[in-house]
Amino acid sequence: MKKILILGGGISKEREISLQTTKQVNKILNKKYRTLVSEPNESLKKNIKKFKPDVIFNALHGRYGEDGYIQSVLESFKIKYTHSGVISSFLAMNKLISKSIFIKHKLLTPKYHVFNFKKNKINQRLKNLIRKKLNFPVVIKPINEGSSVDVYICNEKNFLFYLKKLFKYEEILIEKYIKGREIQVAILGKRKLGAIELKPKRKFYDYKAKYNSNSKTEHIIPVKISKKQMNKVLNIAQKAHNILGCKGVTRSDFKFFNNKFYLLEVNTQPGMTKLSLVPEIAAYKGINFLKLLEWILKDASINR
Repeated sequence: MKKILILGGGISKEREISLQTTKQVNKILNKKYRTLVSEPNESLKKNIKKFKPDVIFNALHGRYGEDGYIQSVLESFKIKYTHSGVISSFLAMNKLISKSIFIKHKLLTPKYHVFNFKKNKINQRLKNLIRKKLNFPVVIKPINEGSSVDVYICNEKNFLFYLKKLFKYEEILIEKYIKGREIQVAILGKRKLGAIELKPKRKFYDYKAKYNSNSKTEHIIPVKISKKQMNKVLNIAQKAHNILGCKGVTRSDFKFFNNKFYLLEVNTQPGMTKLSLVPEIAAYKGINFLKLLEWILKDASINR
């Protein structure tokens, strides 16, 4: 019987989501495989030595779990692991680098401005610059956090107020806010799995909308767009997956406005919780949760 070590928890701001993913993944895999859940701490090496897993399922989210850090640790163990490798994880997690790659490959992404708290002042001059360069409203976000952690939609009045909330990050992204529909696309290796549309009751698909069932985000599948538009967004997601060098499963987030798809980001460790989108898209395509997880496990390797 195959032995799977499920890596979950961690120390990022998305620890709770990682624990939810870990719980769901373990619940399903445990029925067919021998599983062991481990935190990515000092006990990991000991657990690997004792358990001797065939594959490590990476169920971490956020910093250290999907930014290339844990991937470099996993490579050193010479044991097959899931999801993207060191470089692609780093590139996708860093919104500034990934956006520059998207632009280089002619993928449409919202205009942006990089703001460094140490080198610049938060004042009226900055507000004037942003009005001129991007116009309000804008979205402010950390460069390397996931799950919409510390992401705010700002108008001209509250811009400086929210900006000060991100002071701890040193450098952040100020992005042009794109109105329109929220569409997410799942990619499984070379397969364009499908898309789903989200209608959050909140301002946008933020942390609470993603993981709190009380937020009542509406999930629409199939997405009501033309076949031509569907092919276009699937192709963009596949291209983004490829140019970042991603492996396994990814989820790309889009805004659809004025017949244009704006690529916001690529997630290399999409959630596998009860509310997560990739399992929902897979289920719609006739792939149950176990089959999805088995595809991810089969795709695992080293030198990713």
